[in-house]
Amino acid sequence: MEYNSNFTEFCRFLQDELAISHDELKVAIQRRKHSTDPLPMLLWQYGFISITQLQTIFDWLKNKPQFDFS
Repeated sequence: MEYNSNFTEFCRFLQDELAISHDELKVAIQRRKHSTDPLPMLLWQYGFISITQLQTIFDWLKNKPQFDFS
């Protein structure tokens, strides 16, 4: 699967700012059934992030309205 630069930037944010490991991110991405499945929610559902980190992600995304993960 090929990702656009927005998705790559988002993944860097998750790893650099929230210390989400490459392996955790890989698991969540692989378990997405559709490309539109919300990755932040999957990370939370699998226990890779806390509810506080989930809110941090939503705040970050809110400030990045140009993001299109399709």
